[in-house]
Amino acid sequence: MTLYEELVARGLIAQVTDENEIKELINNGRAVFYIGFDPTADSLHVGHFMALCLMKRLQLAGNKPIALIGGGTAMVGDPSGRTDMRQMMTTETIQHNCDCFKKQMSRFIDFSDNKAMMVNNADWLLDLNYVQILREVGSHFSVNRMLTAECYKQRMEKGLSFLEFNYMIMQSYDFYVLYQKYGCNMQFGGDDQWSNMLGGTELIRRKLGKDAYAMTINLLLNSEGKKMGKTQSGAVWLDPDKTSPFDFYQYWRNVADADVLKCLRMLTFLPLEQIEEMDKWEGSQLNTAKEILAYELTKLVHGDDEAEKAQNGARALFSGSSTASDMPSVTIEEADLTDGAVDLISLLVKSGLVSSRSEGRRAIEQGGVSVNSEKVTDIKAAYTADQLSADEFILKRGKKKFMKIVFQK
Repeated sequence: MTLYEELVARGLIAQVTDENEIKELINNGRAVFYIGFDPTADSLHVGHFMALCLMKRLQLAGNKPIALIGGGTAMVGDPSGRTDMRQMMTTETIQHNCDCFKKQMSRFIDFSDNKAMMVNNADWLLDLNYVQILREVGSHFSVNRMLTAECYKQRMEKGLSFLEFNYMIMQSYDFYVLYQKYGCNMQFGGDDQWSNMLGGTELIRRKLGKDAYAMTINLLLNSEGKKMGKTQSGAVWLDPDKTSPFDFYQYWRNVADADVLKCLRMLTFLPLEQIEEMDKWEGSQLNTAKEILAYELTKLVHGDDEAEKAQNGARALFSGSSTASDMPSVTIEEADLTDGAVDLISLLVKSGLVSSRSEGRRAIEQGGVSVNSEKVTDIKAAYTADQLSADEFILKRGKKKFMKIVFQK
């Protein structure tokens, strides 16, 4: 099976500009390709995960990735998939986010010995002359055609700013610069970037008379058609300080039955033959498939040790085991006590299992809180230092959220 055939079999490919030429390039390790990442936060998240995995797959086949950090485009903001304008960031915030991205990407991509590159489009976008870019680049874009792009259609109802309208031109210019400077002949991205990517291939053709290619990958959607990687508390981040390895593991362990095989195909590096065998699984076997998915993805992002800890912690909780060493924990100190005890609502807030005292009160009243597997319905329940210092003090909300309480004198 060729690399291209594998990408198709894994359900990754959405649209391509020239299938035969793209097959030839990536199957023979001749693609110099880029994927862009706008630094809108200080961590990559699950939404970036599939792009990183694609870069890794292509690099393993001998192709050369260019990770383009959007220090320049982040000054404008991508309107794709948005109903409102993105919040504008300072240059200091953008630079900090770029630095965080570089560190995280190195877990996926081998940047040694010129096997991959990382560049920042701020290096060329921020010094552009406005009149020059209008004449040399803007003259190649049709406003009528741009307005037919899905990324702009969604914004037209509430109002599309001229700032955002320029995003397609800036992304197209990125491809043009990368083609000239580094021989970048392909661009990959999410399917919502198709119009922007076509703008780049067209600009290269018009300006240089050369062919460049684009391929989009399917967005990671659940069986209900909603983007995966979001929870009630927000995005699932790749930074362990924003989403712990355990919570990352739990997110994938709890995906719907209908989504687990798709996620195994699209995100893991397990052989397709092994995944096809899992297609026959049903009932309790699907829980095993979810464990495999969660372990493999946690290992990719956080390493073997953290994946092992997360899996052991989850198994310990759901098996009722007294071994809680690998469970997520929060430390309670003397300063947290009032008259020698701390109330249950404070413990819920401190542990992050609820976002407010009122939410904690409702959770207790509705019977959704337990301590050491015993349901607690008294909103005035409190625990002393001795109780918190017991060998095991496991606070649980609902079926899937829990925290080990560690008391420190």
